[in-house]
Amino acid sequence: MDSKDPSENGQEQTRSSDVEQSKVGLMRVWVEREDPTSKEVDDFMLRRFLRARDLDIEKASRLFLKYLKWRRAAVPNGFISKAEIQNQLAHKKVYMQGFDKKGRRISVAFGAKHIYFKRDIEEVKRFVVYVLDKLCASMPNGQEKFVTIADLEGWGYSHCDIRAYTAALEIMQDYYPERLGKLLIVHVPYIFWTAWKIVYPFIDKNTKKKIVFVENRNLKATLLQDIDESQLPEIYGGKLPLVPIQDSTN
Repeated sequence: MDSKDPSENGQEQTRSSDVEQSKVGLMRVWVEREDPTSKEVDDFMLRRFLRARDLDIEKASRLFLKYLKWRRAAVPNGFISKAEIQNQLAHKKVYMQGFDKKGRRISVAFGAKHIYFKRDIEEVKRFVVYVLDKLCASMPNGQEKFVTIADLEGWGYSHCDIRAYTAALEIMQDYYPERLGKLLIVHVPYIFWTAWKIVYPFIDKNTKKKIVFVENRNLKATLLQDIDESQLPEIYGGKLPLVPIQDSTN
């Protein structure tokens, strides 16, 4: 079978980009008519919502309008302050530093630092927003996605919090669509699979494609496929020390 001419691939990509841009314009007309504050967002945000709904303008518009309504209610000040999530920050369970080979911001989350019986679900939701906002704000120009390493070493039933997991999923999938580039889950204990079976149905098809379970024996080698050693956290054999997300300045 003859392979495609490279110029044909380029033309297809251009046509695809043109279609996307055209749909972004149509979506903008729709959402600005329904909610004039939509004028404040850029085309990149609208495009992310479009892609999350497979370029269906109606579905993407409804999701985006739902996001605007949620944002006004959940983040009335425009940001989540540290004072609103003191208990969550005290556990130091999310870290942020470095970039992967595609220029995507890296975060590391430790599942065993989340204690079910010590949390308030509303504070957890605010914490998720704080983390996602900080990740998005720290992205370099031209980059829209981040990578997360979810470390489950020491995870057990006292850390299992289905309600918090599904709440975090809803926030990320509905209100920060097309932001996750890849989720690398490491040090997975056997008992985790019970919780996974419950949470899995809540994960949308686009997110499922981005989840990778990493074998312990190939941990460093697998992470190095995406992350240069100079950007890899020290705990995985790299050269960067972990920095709690609240202390990260870049």
